[in-house]
Amino acid sequence: MNYQQAKVRADILKALAHPVRILIVNALSGGDRCVCELAPLVDIDQSGLSRHLAILKRVGVVTERRDGNKVIHHLQTPCILRAFECAVEVLRSDIERKNLHLKAI
Repeated sequence: MNYQQAKVRADILKALAHPVRILIVNALSGGDRCVCELAPLVDIDQSGLSRHLAILKRVGVVTERRDGNKVIHHLQTPCILRAFECAVEVLRSDIERKNLHLKAI
C-alpha cells in the first residue's frame, strides 16, 4: 500500500467517524430512505442531515436518486456494515481483555 491508497482509506474512515453518519448508514441498511424519513431517526434538522449525507456521498458510501420531489438515499456499499461489526468485535475484545486483567489483580 502506498500513501495515496492509505489516504483514500483514511478519508472513508473519517467520513464514518461521526455518530450521526453511523446512524444514517445503519438506517439505510434497512432500505432506501428520503431525508424526511432519516431526520427523525438522527434527531437533527434537514440542513444538518444533508451535510452529513454529502460527506457519505463524497466517499461513495451513499448515493441518491430523485423520485418526484423526493431525494431517495441508498446505501451504495453495504459492505461498510462489516466495518461496524468489526468495531463491535474490537470493543468486545477490549472489554474481555480488561476483565481478564481485573481478575488477575
